[in-house]
Amino acid sequence: MAVAASRTRNPVLLVLILAVTGFVVSARRSDAPWAHSFTAFLKLGLLVIGVRVVLQALLSTRSQGNTVLFTLPQIPLPDWAAGVKLGGQVTAEALVTALYDGGQLAVMLCCVGAANALASPRRLLKSLPGALYEMGVACVVALTFAPQLVTDGRRVRAARRLRGRTRASFRTTAMPVLEGALDRSVELAAAMDSRGYGRTAQAPRAQRRITALCVLLGLLGILLGVYALLTDSMVFPLAAGALAVGVLLAVAAMAIGRQRVSRTRYRPDPWALPEWLVVAAGAVAAGAMVTAAVLGVNGLLLAGPLVVPPVPVLPVVGVLIGLAPALAAPPLKKAVA
Repeated sequence: MAVAASRTRNPVLLVLILAVTGFVVSARRSDAPWAHSFTAFLKLGLLVIGVRVVLQALLSTRSQGNTVLFTLPQIPLPDWAAGVKLGGQVTAEALVTALYDGGQLAVMLCCVGAANALASPRRLLKSLPGALYEMGVACVVALTFAPQLVTDGRRVRAARRLRGRTRASFRTTAMPVLEGALDRSVELAAAMDSRGYGRTAQAPRAQRRITALCVLLGLLGILLGVYALLTDSMVFPLAAGALAVGVLLAVAAMAIGRQRVSRTRYRPDPWALPEWLVVAAGAVAAGAMVTAAVLGVNGLLLAGPLVVPPVPVLPVVGVLIGLAPALAAPPLKKAVA
């Protein structure tokens, strides 16, 4: 869904993506601590939109439109900043453009928040390829920090209400929240280390270096290919080639790396038809949007900020298929303490 949102600034499609994502989260969210992080990402998205609109109002120029809404006091700047202005006339075109740009980034953040709310970091880490075992501890801290931050924030606010302190204070709540979230993440990483996660078997030094090199080049190729496909900074054959080479190198590194990592398969997660349907729904939504962008379907990018947004059929159908995980996802499991 985040890939689909990155391909359009049409507010109709962005709102539809957000609605589909929110519906799936509300339908499949468990009672785990990380399941409440979607609301925090929604608030972060609103903050992004507000900051984007305010900055555009302060820095907008008449070249971005002629429909003047109001005029702010203009602050004179030195000669070396002649191309920048603070204040002055604010146009409707500039504000609407900023609203669409901020909305696109906000929807992408909400899609990331949905992944944090629905996916268990511990179960996700079990599927980490053996070639990436060195990153395991860092991944645990990174994946669990944001959900634990939200959980500790709710706990601190509840404790303050029990003490009769109804007014929120950033100074008295920020440090306990940050400290608690970081401590929980570090404790999980230490527990993994004590259980021998990522314990390596005997492997030649040359094999380890080849694996690390393949991982690095593969990740660079994947990042370059995905960035080029999403931003149209390269021609399609070159971007697709970079992505394909990166995937091949990453697969080769995983195949080599799994030979030197000892890992048990205790309680393996099943991968059956529901899991494939969930993956296919996300791939279809992203593929429909990318295909529409390649074919030049009208409606992904607006002709002007004040025009009525059209509703392209192909992207809408692709996004609506993203509702499938709400019904096809595996049954919910109780959170493990």
